Amino acid sequence: MTTTHTPTDTPERVALRAAVAALGKGHGRADTQSLWAEAGKLGYLGINLPEEYGGGGGGIAELSIVLEELGAAGCPLLMLVVSPAICGTVIARFGTEEQKTRWLPGLADGSLTMAFGITEPDAGSNSHRITTTARRDGKNNGWVLSGRKVFISGVDIADATLIVGRTEDARTGKLKPCLFIVPRETPGFSYHHIPMEIAAQERQFELVLDDVRLPADALVGDEDAGLLQLFAGLNPERIMTAAFALGMGRYALAKAVDYARTRQVWKEPIGAHQAIAHPLAQAHIELELARLMMAKAAYLYDAGDDAGAGEAANMAKYAAGEAAVRAVDQAVHTLGGNGLTAEYGLARLITAARVARIAPVSREMILNFISHQTLGLPKSY
Repeated sequence: MTTTHTPTDTPERVALRAAVAALGKGHGRADTQSLWAEAGKLGYLGINLPEEYGGGGGGIAELSIVLEELGAAGCPLLMLVVSPAICGTVIARFGTEEQKTRWLPGLADGSLTMAFGITEPDAGSNSHRITTTARRDGKNNGWVLSGRKVFISGVDIADATLIVGRTEDARTGKLKPCLFIVPRETPGFSYHHIPMEIAAQERQFELVLDDVRLPADALVGDEDAGLLQLFAGLNPERIMTAAFALGMGRYALAKAVDYARTRQVWKEPIGAHQAIAHPLAQAHIELELARLMMAKAAYLYDAGDDAGAGEAANMAKYAAGEAAVRAVDQAVHTLGGNGLTAEYGLARLITAARVARIAPVSREMILNFISHQTLGLPKSY
């Protein structure tokens, strides 16, 4: 099965794909920490971050290639979605010079990691209902942050978490979203593991912020531009989730195709039978279509078209999630009983593939977005 590049891939990106694929194949289903460290040394983790802060000077297009190819090799790095793509992007675009100097070089080489805290128990997909609140600390002109977050990836290994809170506007009484960098050891910041039925090395946590006192420079960007800054991080998140799903789907499909070529029950290998071959061909087509939409979304985002990227990123995430679930399902089915064994490593993907349908935003909310924003249909909520 060929692995082709997309029409937006430059010669440099083609070479990047090949190099990252080789790195992934060398590790396989290896320890995440060792792969993360090596990818950082090679410059892959910060390939989207500015060169003046130790990054590669590329964009989300390059970073999505890194995640997709590692996933296709069977060793995706989930924190790529969070640390350089969301947190690194937000700090690079809106952070102060001090924040950029403090965090970006470490995020780029992998020596520092940052988690992202937005989801709350009672807010769900409605980010406007976030209740984590930041109020001014009269003692030092800093902030006091209070609230809860759930399903936050990698907090135990992250040096800090970029927390989405809301500040109270004294003039209007309304609440506005703002972003704060909270180091892991900050007093009042605690986290608790949420047991998950997902075979992933990156764990999920509930966060509790109990009157967490932060200095004034913990705020990222403008206090009055929270929505702009928030969505500047969410579009890369959707693009990178698509890359995560596509890598997983490609990995599963490659396993199934190899098995179908060689597994012989009657006279011919099972891949000669259309009942096996056609569903695998359909899975390949759907993955390739999703890759093209992801490439479009990354192109628009890197070109500065946030509105266009928002539509494309949501569609790419939707398409990739659906394609990955179907590819994994068909791969397991192709292998039959072997598809459920630990030896072939596909059964663990049955649960993992569904993550891309659910997080960071459900497919139903994406359909709402497209129906309202693209098609101009009225809202039901």
